[in-house]
Amino acid sequence: MEATEVRRVGVIGCGVMGSGIVEIVAASGADVLFVEGSEDLVARGMGTIERSVARSVERGKISDDDADRLLARIGGRTDLSVLAEVDLVIEAATEILDAKLDIFRRLGELVAPEVVLATNTSSIPIVELAVASGRPDRVVGMHFFNPPTVMTLLELTPSIATSYDTLAFARDYGTQILGKTCVTATDQAGFIVNRLLIPYLNDAIRMLDAGLATREDIDTAVHLGLAHPMGPLTLCDLIGLDTTLNVGEVLFAEFREALYSPPPLLRRMVAAGRLGRKSGSGFYDY
Repeated sequence: MEATEVRRVGVIGCGVMGSGIVEIVAASGADVLFVEGSEDLVARGMGTIERSVARSVERGKISDDDADRLLARIGGRTDLSVLAEVDLVIEAATEILDAKLDIFRRLGELVAPEVVLATNTSSIPIVELAVASGRPDRVVGMHFFNPPTVMTLLELTPSIATSYDTLAFARDYGTQILGKTCVTATDQAGFIVNRLLIPYLNDAIRMLDAGLATREDIDTAVHLGLAHPMGPLTLCDLIGLDTTLNVGEVLFAEFREALYSPPPLLRRMVAAGRLGRKSGSGFYDY
């Protein structure tokens, strides 16, 4: 199948990243079915998408009619079997290896063998998910950035088993259909962006914990001194502290370098449920 022939897309997970992926795929003209773990999570995911689309209408980016058509192309379910006849699957579930392995095993049995299975993982090596699926040549990393509706980068990661055609399909879909700029990384934990980002975030957290500067001064210094759109602690809150922790653990497990090891303060905050924007509090309150 060519990227231009994709008409039905399945997305697994409709949280912070999944909801944005669902929205941009639906905006491209495809019908989208997303799968969540409960009816409450389905409703929450749909609500997130509806609010995002409403903001686009308010800002004059799309018309009311276009918004209605976009939302009509989206459906949410709790049963993975609804994805049996989709043309592409994008997995955006929690950044936990065992959970993703289970999803890819089930997808391998459920979805037609020619369908590409993409994962939005930000750190987990692709080959493990590929082997679990039973169709390793058809599995590829398609890592979107938060929020997917705004960020133009798409990080593609083929495993050692990914076919040339699968990678070409993912690149064509990202560029021609979703309008993203694609970069390609080898299949090592963290790929390009998180391999560089996590040590930076960890150092900012360690600096705060050591009392070297306030959270506001750390963020302001990076924002104004390095021309970043936001400081590292604000960025952690946007990403989610649990996600930052999980990615750091994956990187540390692969490379065994101290710079990837999650700081104690990060672990304590996650244990306390201070996960950032999605929980209402992190390094800042929301």
